[in-house]
Amino acid sequence: MAGTIARLTSDGVEVSYCLVTSGDAGGDSSTLNYEERARLRESEQGAAAAEVGVRDLSFLKYPDGRVEVTLDLRRDIARVIRRWRPDLVLTQNPERNWERIFASHPDHTAAGEATLRAVYPDARNPHAFPELLSEGLEPHVVPEVWVGGSVNGFAVDITDTIDRKIAALRRHESQVSGRDDLEEMVRGWAAATGELAGLAPGRFAEGFRRVITA
Repeated sequence: MAGTIARLTSDGVEVSYCLVTSGDAGGDSSTLNYEERARLRESEQGAAAAEVGVRDLSFLKYPDGRVEVTLDLRRDIARVIRRWRPDLVLTQNPERNWERIFASHPDHTAAGEATLRAVYPDARNPHAFPELLSEGLEPHVVPEVWVGGSVNGFAVDITDTIDRKIAALRRHESQVSGRDDLEEMVRGWAAATGELAGLAPGRFAEGFRRVITA
């Protein structure tokens, strides 16, 4: 969804990232320990975010590869929502993609589900996680959520920002440095999404499901 983020920031929208893990168990061949890999991945994420105009990042530091939809995670995401008070939340798809299994990493589906539960009902319910009120964080209603990776909802035309999306992905060097086909792969996916959305040939898109939550 980095192409969409780049469009939003280009239009003057303030965007912040909430990262559930620090990527410390990422599947690469490095000999770094967990702490070293977490520092590296957080640095790469910061560089990737900057490519699309995002500079405010929060890392919740849950164990990478072991994310579950727990009450603690729901509370921690609700805390971020109450602190930032967003008008729109973008999150990962909680549903498994049977056609492309790599698009539904268990951490990603769990993060998506926990985020939806944090949006509704947790962030808006004053009786959910009363400790947040003790922290001075009042309830907040998020009006709308865009769930990424959907071809059954709507598409955002990212033709003008796909280069920034690819540049952001390249910043994750520890994960993609050996992918000579990265640009071709990303453009192929985005072109296919654009075609499904009915965009003109040669246009690129990212797909979302819009969930009205107000």
